[in-house]
Amino acid sequence: MQVSEGCLNLIRKSEGFRAKPYRCPAGIPTIGYGSTRYADGRAVKLTDSPITQEQADDIMRATLGEYEAAVTRYVTVEINQNQFDALVDFAYNAGAQNLKNSTLLKLLNKGQYENAAIEFGKWVYGGGKKLGGLVTRRGLERELFEQVV
Repeated sequence: MQVSEGCLNLIRKSEGFRAKPYRCPAGIPTIGYGSTRYADGRAVKLTDSPITQEQADDIMRATLGEYEAAVTRYVTVEINQNQFDALVDFAYNAGAQNLKNSTLLKLLNKGQYENAAIEFGKWVYGGGKKLGGLVTRRGLERELFEQVV
């Protein structure tokens, strides 16, 4: 399975576009639509040159394969496109390792879809602080996850 345009739009909306490198709330150098590395795998540095929205889109699309693969590898139950998109967005933002070790994934793989959906709301902290943007994003992910295709 691959992400839909809906997932790409969720990432764009949640991350916003930044042409110049910046530190995300967790202190990691980031650029474009929340990318911490470029399509070739190089880490973003605060001294890097600005990029265009088209370049940001290319970087996002190139790095999403890792998160699509992680969701495919870690999820052992059937999921629909919306659930896949929500989980890829979550992994893109929180990290594939956090998805792998999450209660969200454990509950999902037990077939407890409703309980798994509740878990999105627990991932709203960045740099040790509750962040409004993450509250909104997790709400959107949960809403998407719960939509029947």
